[in-house]
Amino acid sequence: MATPGIEQLFEFQRLPKDGFLLLLFLLYAPVGLCLLLLRLFIGVHVFLVSCALPDSLVRRFIVRGMWSVLGVFVKQNDPRLRDRNVKVYICNHVTQFDHNIINLLTSCNTPMLEGSPGFVCWARGFMEFGLLSSRSEMAESLKRYCSMEGSLPLLLYPEEETTNGRMGLLKFSSWPFSVSDSVQPVALFVKRPFIPANIEESSWILELLWTLFIPFTVYQVRWLPTVSRQDGNSSQEFGNEVQELLAMELGVVSTQITRADKAEHLKRKRHIAPRTINSNQSLGARPRSISLGFMAGNSMVEDVRISGMVQQVKEVLPHVPLSVIKRDLVQTNCVDTTITNLLEGAEEVNSNSSGVLSGAAIQTSSLNAVGDTASAPALKPNAKSFGKYPGDRHMSLQDRKEALYEYARRRYIEKHGLNRQTDNTQ
Repeated sequence: MATPGIEQLFEFQRLPKDGFLLLLFLLYAPVGLCLLLLRLFIGVHVFLVSCALPDSLVRRFIVRGMWSVLGVFVKQNDPRLRDRNVKVYICNHVTQFDHNIINLLTSCNTPMLEGSPGFVCWARGFMEFGLLSSRSEMAESLKRYCSMEGSLPLLLYPEEETTNGRMGLLKFSSWPFSVSDSVQPVALFVKRPFIPANIEESSWILELLWTLFIPFTVYQVRWLPTVSRQDGNSSQEFGNEVQELLAMELGVVSTQITRADKAEHLKRKRHIAPRTINSNQSLGARPRSISLGFMAGNSMVEDVRISGMVQQVKEVLPHVPLSVIKRDLVQTNCVDTTITNLLEGAEEVNSNSSGVLSGAAIQTSSLNAVGDTASAPALKPNAKSFGKYPGDRHMSLQDRKEALYEYARRRYIEKHGLNRQTDNTQ
Protein backbone atom coordinates (compact mmCIF):
# COMPACT_ATOMS: atom_id res chain seq x y z
CA MET A 1 0.00 0.00 0.00
CA ALA A 2 1.36 3.42 -0.97
CA THR A 3 2.24 5.85 1.79
CA PRO A 4 -0.51 8.49 2.05
CA GLY A 5 0.23 12.19 2.11
CA ILE A 6 -0.50 14.29 5.15
CA GLU A 7 -3.60 15.74 3.46
CA GLN A 8 -5.12 12.25 3.15
CA LEU A 9 -4.94 11.46 6.87
CA PHE A 10 -7.47 14.09 7.98
CA GLU A 11 -10.90 15.42 7.09
CA PHE A 12 -11.41 19.15 6.54
CA GLN A 13 -14.87 19.24 4.93
CA ARG A 14 -18.03 18.32 6.81
CA LEU A 15 -20.63 18.04 4.05
CA PRO A 16 -20.44 15.25 1.44
CA LYS A 17 -18.81 16.10 -1.88
CA ASP A 18 -20.97 13.75 -3.92
CA GLY A 19 -24.06 15.51 -5.29
CA PHE A 20 -26.41 12.58 -4.66
CA LEU A 21 -25.26 12.17 -1.05
CA LEU A 22 -25.55 15.91 -0.50
CA LEU A 23 -29.14 15.81 -1.74
CA LEU A 24 -29.96 12.93 0.63
CA PHE A 25 -28.33 14.83 3.47
CA LEU A 26 -30.44 17.93 2.80
CA LEU A 27 -33.60 15.82 2.72
CA TYR A 28 -32.61 14.21 6.02
CA ALA A 29 -31.77 17.55 7.71
CA PRO A 30 -35.30 18.24 9.15
CA VAL A 31 -35.39 14.74 10.66
CA GLY A 32 -31.89 15.24 12.03
CA LEU A 33 -32.88 18.48 13.75
CA CYS A 34 -35.80 16.72 15.47
CA LEU A 35 -33.48 13.90 16.56
CA LEU A 36 -30.96 16.43 17.86
CA LEU A 37 -33.51 18.14 20.12
CA LEU A 38 -34.87 14.82 21.40
CA ARG A 39 -31.42 13.35 22.00
CA LEU A 40 -30.23 16.45 23.85
CA PHE A 41 -33.00 15.85 26.40
CA ILE A 42 -32.12 12.14 26.65
CA GLY A 43 -28.40 12.92 26.80
CA VAL A 44 -28.83 14.89 30.02
CA HIS A 45 -30.38 11.81 31.61
CA VAL A 46 -27.57 9.62 30.29
CA PHE A 47 -25.03 11.92 31.94
CA LEU A 48 -26.90 11.93 35.25
CA VAL A 49 -27.25 8.15 35.28
CA SER A 50 -23.57 7.61 34.49
CA CYS A 51 -22.63 9.95 37.35
CA ALA A 52 -25.06 8.43 39.87
CA LEU A 53 -24.33 4.71 39.36
CA PRO A 54 -21.06 3.23 40.67
CA ASP A 55 -18.60 1.76 38.20
CA SER A 56 -19.72 -1.81 37.57
CA LEU A 57 -20.86 -4.20 34.86
CA VAL A 58 -24.49 -3.19 35.49
CA ARG A 59 -23.69 0.50 35.00
CA ARG A 60 -21.83 -0.15 31.73
CA PHE A 61 -24.75 -2.26 30.44
CA ILE A 62 -27.34 0.43 31.25
CA VAL A 63 -25.28 3.33 29.91
CA ARG A 64 -24.40 1.41 26.76
CA GLY A 65 -28.10 0.83 26.10
CA MET A 66 -28.84 4.52 26.62
CA TRP A 67 -26.04 5.48 24.24
CA SER A 68 -27.69 3.34 21.57
CA VAL A 69 -30.79 5.52 21.98
CA LEU A 70 -28.52 8.49 21.22
CA GLY A 71 -27.49 6.78 17.99
CA VAL A 72 -24.10 5.48 19.17
CA PHE A 73 -23.67 1.72 18.77
CA VAL A 74 -20.63 -0.10 20.17
CA LYS A 75 -19.44 -3.54 19.02
CA GLN A 76 -16.46 -5.66 20.03
CA ASN A 77 -14.98 -8.79 18.49
CA ASP A 78 -14.59 -11.01 21.57
CA PRO A 79 -14.59 -9.79 25.20
CA ARG A 80 -12.51 -12.82 26.25
CA LEU A 81 -9.55 -11.47 24.25
CA ARG A 82 -9.24 -8.54 26.65
CA ASP A 83 -6.33 -9.10 29.02
CA ARG A 84 -7.45 -8.32 32.57
CA ASN A 85 -3.88 -8.26 33.88
CA VAL A 86 -2.53 -5.63 31.51
CA LYS A 87 -2.19 -2.06 32.78
CA VAL A 88 -2.00 -0.11 29.50
CA TYR A 89 -4.28 -0.18 26.46
CA ILE A 90 -2.89 1.35 23.25
CA CYS A 91 -5.54 2.61 20.82
CA ASN A 92 -5.66 4.55 17.56
CA HIS A 93 -7.33 7.95 17.83
CA VAL A 94 -10.29 8.74 15.55
CA THR A 95 -12.82 10.90 17.45
CA GLN A 96 -12.87 12.99 20.60
CA PHE A 97 -15.08 10.40 22.34
CA ASP A 98 -12.96 7.27 21.85
CA HIS A 99 -12.23 6.95 25.57
CA ASN A 100 -15.96 7.10 26.38
CA ILE A 101 -16.57 4.23 23.95
CA ILE A 102 -13.87 2.02 25.48
CA ASN A 103 -15.27 2.81 28.93
CA LEU A 104 -18.58 1.29 27.86
CA LEU A 105 -16.77 -2.04 27.41
CA THR A 106 -14.30 -2.04 30.29
CA SER A 107 -13.23 0.19 33.18
CA CYS A 108 -10.17 2.28 32.33
CA ASN A 109 -8.79 5.79 32.76
CA THR A 110 -7.55 8.20 30.11
CA PRO A 111 -5.28 11.05 31.26
CA MET A 112 -5.98 14.59 30.09
CA LEU A 113 -2.90 15.58 28.07
CA GLU A 114 -3.94 19.12 27.19
CA GLY A 115 -6.38 21.59 28.67
CA SER A 116 -6.97 22.81 32.18
CA PRO A 117 -8.33 20.39 34.77
CA GLY A 118 -11.76 21.04 36.22
CA PHE A 119 -15.40 20.14 35.83
CA VAL A 120 -15.28 19.89 32.03
CA CYS A 121 -12.34 17.48 32.20
CA TRP A 122 -14.17 15.31 34.74
CA ALA A 123 -17.51 15.48 32.87
CA ARG A 124 -15.89 14.30 29.66
CA GLY A 125 -14.49 11.24 31.45
CA PHE A 126 -10.80 12.16 31.58
CA MET A 127 -8.51 11.56 34.53
CA GLU A 128 -6.81 14.66 35.95
CA PHE A 129 -3.08 14.57 36.61
CA GLY A 130 -2.55 18.27 37.10
CA LEU A 131 -0.44 20.53 34.90
CA LEU A 132 2.74 18.70 33.85
CA SER A 133 5.42 20.49 31.87
CA SER A 134 6.56 17.57 29.70
CA ARG A 135 5.58 14.16 28.43
CA SER A 136 8.42 12.57 30.42
CA GLU A 137 6.87 13.86 33.65
CA MET A 138 3.53 12.50 32.49
CA ALA A 139 5.10 9.09 31.85
CA GLU A 140 6.69 9.00 35.30
CA SER A 141 3.41 9.99 36.94
CA LEU A 142 1.51 7.31 35.02
CA LYS A 143 4.15 4.72 35.89
CA ARG A 144 3.65 5.45 39.59
CA TYR A 145 -0.11 5.19 39.07
CA CYS A 146 0.20 1.75 37.44
CA SER A 147 2.32 0.51 40.33
CA MET A 148 -0.50 1.23 42.80
CA GLU A 149 -2.52 -1.81 43.83
CA GLY A 150 -6.05 -1.90 42.44
CA SER A 151 -5.49 0.87 39.89
CA LEU A 152 -7.56 0.73 36.72
CA PRO A 153 -5.86 0.19 33.33
CA LEU A 154 -4.82 3.23 31.32
CA LEU A 155 -6.09 3.98 27.81
CA LEU A 156 -3.40 5.90 25.90
CA TYR A 157 -3.21 7.34 22.38
CA PRO A 158 0.41 7.34 21.13
CA GLU A 159 -0.65 9.33 18.05
CA GLU A 160 -1.70 12.18 20.40
CA GLU A 161 -3.93 13.54 17.62
CA THR A 162 -6.98 12.31 15.74
CA THR A 163 -6.97 11.05 12.14
CA ASN A 164 -9.75 9.93 9.81
CA GLY A 165 -8.85 6.30 10.60
CA ARG A 166 -9.00 5.26 6.94
CA MET A 167 -5.57 5.91 5.43
CA GLY A 168 -2.78 5.74 7.99
CA LEU A 169 -1.52 6.11 11.54
CA LEU A 170 0.55 9.01 12.81
CA LYS A 171 3.98 8.10 14.13
CA PHE A 172 3.63 6.75 17.66
CA SER A 173 5.20 8.78 20.43
CA SER A 174 7.58 6.85 22.69
CA TRP A 175 6.44 8.04 26.13
CA PRO A 176 3.30 5.79 26.41
CA PHE A 177 5.53 2.72 25.97
CA SER A 178 7.79 3.72 28.86
CA VAL A 179 4.86 3.37 31.30
CA SER A 180 4.66 -0.43 31.12
CA ASP A 181 6.56 -3.30 29.52
CA SER A 182 3.32 -5.00 28.45
CA VAL A 183 0.51 -3.30 26.52
CA GLN A 184 -2.61 -4.49 24.73
CA PRO A 185 -3.34 -2.87 21.34
CA VAL A 186 -6.95 -1.88 20.65
CA ALA A 187 -8.09 -1.28 17.05
CA LEU A 188 -10.97 1.18 16.74
CA PHE A 189 -13.15 1.57 13.64
CA VAL A 190 -15.76 4.34 13.29
CA LYS A 191 -18.47 4.51 10.62
CA ARG A 192 -21.36 6.91 10.09
CA PRO A 193 -23.48 7.96 7.09
CA PHE A 194 -23.25 11.26 5.17
CA ILE A 195 -20.41 12.98 7.04
CA PRO A 196 -16.96 12.05 8.45
CA ALA A 197 -16.61 10.92 12.05
CA ASN A 198 -14.36 13.87 12.93
CA ILE A 199 -13.37 17.21 11.41
CA GLU A 200 -10.05 18.84 12.18
CA GLU A 201 -10.04 21.96 14.38
CA SER A 202 -13.64 21.32 15.46
CA SER A 203 -14.55 21.61 19.16
CA TRP A 204 -15.81 18.61 21.10
CA ILE A 205 -19.16 20.34 21.71
CA LEU A 206 -19.74 20.77 17.97
CA GLU A 207 -18.73 17.15 17.33
CA LEU A 208 -21.19 16.03 20.03
CA LEU A 209 -24.03 17.95 18.38
CA TRP A 210 -23.23 16.40 14.99
CA THR A 211 -23.17 12.95 16.62
CA LEU A 212 -26.68 13.54 17.97
CA PHE A 213 -27.80 14.94 14.60
CA ILE A 214 -26.64 11.99 12.48
CA PRO A 215 -28.94 8.91 12.50
CA PHE A 216 -26.26 6.59 13.89
CA THR A 217 -22.56 6.14 14.51
CA VAL A 218 -21.04 2.67 14.78
CA TYR A 219 -17.88 2.05 16.83
CA GLN A 220 -16.21 -1.32 16.43
CA VAL A 221 -13.52 -2.35 18.92
CA ARG A 222 -11.08 -5.18 18.27
CA TRP A 223 -8.87 -6.47 21.08
CA LEU A 224 -5.46 -7.63 19.90
CA PRO A 225 -3.14 -9.98 21.83
CA THR A 226 -0.94 -8.42 24.50
CA VAL A 227 2.51 -7.32 23.32
CA SER A 228 5.55 -7.33 25.64
CA ARG A 229 8.78 -5.42 25.24
CA GLN A 230 11.69 -7.50 24.02
CA ASP A 231 15.00 -7.38 25.86
CA GLY A 232 17.14 -4.48 24.73
CA ASN A 233 14.36 -2.66 22.86
CA SER A 234 13.93 1.03 23.55
CA SER A 235 10.55 2.66 24.10
CA GLN A 236 10.53 3.97 20.52
CA GLU A 237 11.31 0.53 19.06
CA PHE A 238 8.58 -0.97 21.23
CA GLY A 239 6.18 1.70 19.98
CA ASN A 240 7.11 1.07 16.35
CA GLU A 241 6.35 -2.63 16.78
CA VAL A 242 2.91 -1.93 18.23
CA GLN A 243 2.24 0.67 15.51
CA GLU A 244 2.90 -1.89 12.79
CA LEU A 245 0.57 -4.41 14.45
CA LEU A 246 -2.24 -1.87 14.72
CA ALA A 247 -1.74 -0.70 11.14
CA MET A 248 -2.03 -4.27 9.86
CA GLU A 249 -5.22 -4.85 11.86
CA LEU A 250 -6.77 -1.58 10.68
CA GLY A 251 -5.69 -2.10 7.08
CA VAL A 252 -3.89 1.24 6.94
CA VAL A 253 -0.31 2.45 6.53
CA SER A 254 2.10 3.18 9.36
CA THR A 255 3.49 6.64 8.51
CA GLN A 256 6.33 8.80 9.82
CA ILE A 257 4.10 11.89 10.06
CA THR A 258 4.13 13.27 13.60
CA ARG A 259 1.79 15.37 15.70
CA ALA A 260 4.04 18.39 15.09
CA ASP A 261 3.79 17.87 11.32
CA LYS A 262 0.00 17.91 11.58
CA ALA A 263 0.02 21.13 13.61
CA GLU A 264 2.30 22.79 11.05
CA HIS A 265 0.08 21.61 8.19
CA LEU A 266 -3.06 23.02 9.83
CA LYS A 267 -1.31 26.30 10.51
CA ARG A 268 -0.28 26.56 6.87
CA LYS A 269 -3.83 25.84 5.67
CA ARG A 270 -5.22 28.60 7.90
CA HIS A 271 -2.93 31.19 6.34
CA ILE A 272 -2.90 30.19 2.66
CA ALA A 273 -6.53 31.10 1.95
CA PRO A 274 -6.45 34.61 3.54
CA ARG A 275 -3.25 35.48 1.68
CA THR A 276 -4.73 34.30 -1.63
CA ILE A 277 -7.90 36.34 -1.13
CA ASN A 278 -5.97 39.46 -0.12
CA SER A 279 -3.67 39.20 -3.15
CA ASN A 280 -6.67 38.87 -5.48
CA GLN A 281 -8.34 41.90 -3.92
CA SER A 282 -5.17 43.97 -4.14
CA LEU A 283 -5.02 43.25 -7.88
CA GLY A 284 -8.63 44.34 -8.30
CA ALA A 285 -9.79 40.87 -9.35
CA ARG A 286 -13.50 40.18 -9.18
CA PRO A 287 -14.21 36.97 -7.24
CA ARG A 288 -15.86 34.28 -9.36
CA SER A 289 -17.03 31.04 -7.78
CA ILE A 290 -16.34 28.88 -10.85
CA SER A 291 -12.77 30.06 -11.25
CA LEU A 292 -12.02 29.74 -7.54
CA GLY A 293 -13.51 26.26 -7.47
CA PHE A 294 -11.41 25.23 -10.44
CA MET A 295 -8.30 26.68 -8.83
CA ALA A 296 -9.10 24.92 -5.55
CA GLY A 297 -9.47 21.60 -7.36
CA ASN A 298 -6.16 22.02 -9.16
CA SER A 299 -4.39 23.07 -5.98
CA MET A 300 -5.82 20.05 -4.17
CA VAL A 301 -4.50 17.68 -6.83
CA GLU A 302 -1.14 19.42 -6.71
CA ASP A 303 -1.03 19.15 -2.90
CA VAL A 304 -1.74 15.42 -3.07
CA ARG A 305 1.04 14.92 -5.63
CA ILE A 306 3.53 16.98 -3.63
CA SER A 307 2.53 15.19 -0.40
CA GLY A 308 3.32 11.83 -1.98
CA MET A 309 6.74 13.09 -3.04
CA VAL A 310 7.30 14.52 0.44
CA GLN A 311 6.73 11.09 1.99
CA GLN A 312 9.27 9.52 -0.37
CA VAL A 313 11.89 12.02 0.76
CA LYS A 314 10.81 11.61 4.41
CA GLU A 315 11.51 7.87 4.28
CA VAL A 316 15.10 8.53 3.25
CA LEU A 317 15.61 11.58 5.52
CA PRO A 318 13.26 11.09 8.49
CA HIS A 319 14.91 13.81 10.61
CA VAL A 320 14.28 16.64 8.13
CA PRO A 321 11.01 18.55 8.81
CA LEU A 322 8.21 18.21 6.30
CA SER A 323 8.10 21.97 5.76
CA VAL A 324 11.73 22.02 4.59
CA ILE A 325 11.18 19.04 2.28
CA LYS A 326 8.02 20.49 0.74
CA ARG A 327 9.63 23.91 0.24
CA ASP A 328 12.43 22.33 -1.78
CA LEU A 329 10.10 20.04 -3.74
CA VAL A 330 7.99 23.00 -4.84
CA GLN A 331 11.11 24.43 -6.48
CA THR A 332 12.72 21.25 -7.83
CA ASN A 333 9.64 19.06 -8.51
CA CYS A 334 11.98 16.06 -8.30
CA VAL A 335 12.50 13.62 -5.40
CA ASP A 336 16.13 12.80 -6.27
CA THR A 337 17.10 16.44 -6.66
CA THR A 338 15.51 17.37 -3.33
CA ILE A 339 17.31 14.55 -1.50
CA THR A 340 20.57 15.68 -3.08
CA ASN A 341 19.92 19.29 -2.02
CA LEU A 342 19.11 18.32 1.56
CA LEU A 343 22.13 16.04 1.86
CA GLU A 344 24.68 18.42 0.36
CA GLY A 345 23.34 21.75 1.60
CA ALA A 346 20.80 23.46 -0.61
CA GLU A 347 22.29 26.93 -0.33
CA GLU A 348 25.53 25.84 -1.98
CA VAL A 349 23.73 23.90 -4.73
CA ASN A 350 21.26 26.69 -5.59
CA SER A 351 22.94 30.06 -5.26
CA ASN A 352 19.85 31.72 -6.79
CA SER A 353 17.46 30.58 -4.04
CA SER A 354 18.61 33.52 -1.84
CA GLY A 355 18.70 31.57 1.40
CA VAL A 356 15.19 30.06 1.15
CA LEU A 357 16.52 26.60 1.94
CA SER A 358 18.94 27.58 4.67
CA GLY A 359 16.86 25.56 7.14
CA ALA A 360 17.48 22.46 5.03
CA ALA A 361 21.23 22.98 5.23
CA ILE A 362 21.00 23.33 9.01
CA GLN A 363 18.86 20.21 9.29
CA THR A 364 21.30 18.32 7.04
CA SER A 365 24.29 19.27 9.16
CA SER A 366 22.47 18.21 12.32
CA LEU A 367 21.42 14.95 10.66
CA ASN A 368 24.99 14.12 9.70
CA ALA A 369 26.08 14.92 13.26
CA VAL A 370 23.63 12.56 14.96
CA GLY A 371 23.99 8.82 14.96
CA ASP A 372 24.16 8.09 11.21
CA THR A 373 27.61 9.59 10.63
CA ALA A 374 29.36 6.28 10.93
CA SER A 375 27.04 4.45 8.54
CA ALA A 376 26.49 7.15 5.91
CA PRO A 377 29.03 7.39 3.11
CA ALA A 378 31.26 10.41 2.88
CA LEU A 379 29.67 12.82 0.44
CA LYS A 380 31.94 14.94 -1.73
CA PRO A 381 31.59 18.68 -1.09
CA ASN A 382 30.23 20.91 -3.82
CA ALA A 383 32.71 22.29 -6.29
CA LYS A 384 33.87 25.78 -5.37
CA SER A 385 33.98 26.79 -9.04
CA PHE A 386 31.90 25.87 -12.05
CA GLY A 387 33.66 23.36 -14.30
CA LYS A 388 35.02 24.65 -17.57
CA TYR A 389 34.24 21.50 -19.54
CA PRO A 390 31.00 19.48 -19.69
CA GLY A 391 32.89 16.31 -18.78
CA ASP A 392 34.06 17.81 -15.47
CA ARG A 393 30.58 18.96 -14.58
CA HIS A 394 29.11 15.56 -15.51
CA MET A 395 31.61 13.69 -13.33
CA SER A 396 30.89 15.96 -10.38
CA LEU A 397 27.17 15.33 -10.72
CA GLN A 398 27.73 11.59 -11.17
CA ASP A 399 29.81 11.44 -7.98
CA ARG A 400 27.08 13.16 -5.99
CA LYS A 401 24.45 10.78 -7.38
CA GLU A 402 26.52 7.73 -6.50
CA ALA A 403 27.04 9.03 -2.96
CA LEU A 404 23.33 9.68 -2.64
CA TYR A 405 22.34 6.19 -3.83
CA GLU A 406 24.91 4.59 -1.51
CA TYR A 407 23.53 6.55 1.44
CA ALA A 408 19.93 5.58 0.65
CA ARG A 409 20.91 1.93 0.14
CA ARG A 410 22.65 1.73 3.52
CA ARG A 411 19.71 3.35 5.28
CA TYR A 412 17.34 0.83 3.67
CA ILE A 413 19.57 -2.11 4.68
CA GLU A 414 19.86 -0.88 8.29
CA LYS A 415 16.12 -0.15 8.55
CA HIS A 416 15.04 -3.64 7.38
CA GLY A 417 17.94 -5.58 8.92
CA LEU A 418 19.15 -6.90 5.57
CA ASN A 419 22.79 -6.69 6.61
CA ARG A 420 22.26 -9.55 9.05
CA GLN A 421 20.61 -11.70 6.39
CA THR A 422 23.46 -10.97 3.96
CA ASP A 423 26.05 -11.98 6.55
CA ASN A 424 24.21 -15.24 7.28
CA THR A 425 24.01 -16.02 3.54
CA GLN A 426 27.70 -15.47 3.11
